[in-house]
Amino acid sequence: MGAFCLAYKMKDIDYIVVGLGLAGMAFSEQLSTNGKSFVVFQGNKPSASRVSGGVYNPVILKRYTLPYKAEEQLDLTHTYYNGLAEKLGSEMVRPLEVLRLFSSHEDQNNWFDGLSKAGLSRFLSPSLRKEGIYGVKAPFHLGEVKETGQVFVAELLDAYANLLKENDKLITENFDHKSVKFDEKWVIYGNYRAKNIVFAEGFGIKENPFFSALPLVGNKGEYLFIKSADLNLKSALKGPFFIIPLKNGTYKVGATFNWKDKDTMPTQAASEDIVEKLKQMLSCDFEVVDQEAGVRPTTGDRRPLLGRHPHFPQLALLNGLGTRGIMAAPYLAELLYEHLETGKSLPEEVHLMRFPKKFKK
Repeated sequence: MGAFCLAYKMKDIDYIVVGLGLAGMAFSEQLSTNGKSFVVFQGNKPSASRVSGGVYNPVILKRYTLPYKAEEQLDLTHTYYNGLAEKLGSEMVRPLEVLRLFSSHEDQNNWFDGLSKAGLSRFLSPSLRKEGIYGVKAPFHLGEVKETGQVFVAELLDAYANLLKENDKLITENFDHKSVKFDEKWVIYGNYRAKNIVFAEGFGIKENPFFSALPLVGNKGEYLFIKSADLNLKSALKGPFFIIPLKNGTYKVGATFNWKDKDTMPTQAASEDIVEKLKQMLSCDFEVVDQEAGVRPTTGDRRPLLGRHPHFPQLALLNGLGTRGIMAAPYLAELLYEHLETGKSLPEEVHLMRFPKKFKK
């Protein structure tokens, strides 16, 4: 009788998604769009997505190069986030100009050299912005990056979580990896029997026994929130750090990179570093009003981690989005979905099996 009741309560679904950051949301949208049944587990562990600056920008402005599949990612980024905003009835996505604050004539020259690189001419303006911005030190002028924008990530994730909750697809509890069981082609967790579990846990992968051996090293990033009565910046400004305008008249400044710390506690050292460099960018007074930190899911080769587990094919991974999760998430989620559903091969440079020795039995 007990076995019969257990079977009766078991719910068959297509997917369990673990994690509701940018990656988990993007994969959930793939499932929703394609009519798949699923639930999402959202625990109480901090997500680096919520600490993101929210700016999507197709150019690595330190070296004037394009990140992995930048054009493909950006083309999908516009469609994906505008679609989400319409679906949620929100104003959590907006175009936002990104300006590069040049530090020297050499920096200017590197910008113009970048215009000759494949793909970059689409995104770098050939003309310098010479008109000043009050409160900003710009002796070497500014360069405009095209096709950029801003996502209010925390608000978007909250709105999406509410939508999942309304449709009985959200489970707000920590996922217990030790409770995962396997039954032929199915994977069982609690009262759910699913075809696949997709883990999109970010740096939480370190607590996932199925994938914890993968070389996701993570790096800590910290931001300051500032206010200034004299600064009226309407664009995101990239110098030593980004200065990003927010909705409420404050600015978000950062982020730092720390490869040693793996916690989410703000530090005085990071605050002092940001303030020091901020003074190099601004000629006006400002007040620090808050600080936050998160651990980005980064890999040593700066490539994401996608694919099925070689020994437990019902388990899959979507991770390693690094510092560019806003652009990368919808593109990588689509790659993984097609791989899981149709068997389409993943590019070798993002496939988790580029590290085969990490999956020894």
